[in-house]
Amino acid sequence: MSRRPASAVLLACAALALGAAACEREPVPETPPRQLSESPFQYPEELWDAQVEGQTTLRLFITERGTVDSARVEQASGYPAFDSAAIAGSKSLRFQPATRGDQAVAAWFLLPVKFELNPADSAAAPKTNP
Repeated sequence: MSRRPASAVLLACAALALGAAACEREPVPETPPRQLSESPFQYPEELWDAQVEGQTTLRLFITERGTVDSARVEQASGYPAFDSAAIAGSKSLRFQPATRGDQAVAAWFLLPVKFELNPADSAAAPKTNP
């Protein structure tokens, strides 16, 4: 049975201690993206005329520049026209990007898009047809 020199054992212990200390660092503060642009969503005319309301939830990938890189329907409204209008409108959205510490980072973001006939001054409500 071979024995390791005491210095090697101390070095290994020191490395483990440093690794454990690194795990105990304070987490870097993160903030999610924040929508800056007005609502670009257009109420589908046929659903407006039929007096139908709904909500589509989008999953957006927001770049570190605050633009929408990709969008997909996370939760469908049950009306394909609402879902299509939500995806189409998402392309012109602008965001304050997410941050990690002081650095802007790309991030996924869930955005509910409500299609309401009489929105109560909601900034996220789709534009209505006159």
